[in-house]
Amino acid sequence: MSSIEETGRPERLSAVHRVVDGVRIVTLQGEIDHTTKDMVQAALLDQDGTTLPPRVVADLSGVSFMDSSGINAFIGAYQHLTAAEGWLRIAGAQEAVQRILTLIGVDTVIDCHSDVEQALTA
Repeated sequence: MSSIEETGRPERLSAVHRVVDGVRIVTLQGEIDHTTKDMVQAALLDQDGTTLPPRVVADLSGVSFMDSSGINAFIGAYQHLTAAEGWLRIAGAQEAVQRILTLIGVDTVIDCHSDVEQALTA
């Protein structure tokens, strides 16, 4: 399991990684906006040239806010992972975040699930 926090402002967003049956689970906690979007993208994609599983579940159960910058980070990660013959699934989005995902139509592109377990078995 690895963890990264935004330098200088760890209270804004944190990301913890773990791998379950070849699927990388990225648990995000905090707020996703223009100041944390790069951290989100780094958390979802390969870091430092290491080979990570191209199948990712983003656990958003701890995310209280997401703006369009976050949407762009998820779409970019989705495109990257799909090109690598992998996938991205979103799990556990709180009501306010799920509303944004639905309003923008992200849920029609990226599979959204109620929890991590459901996302892993989909």
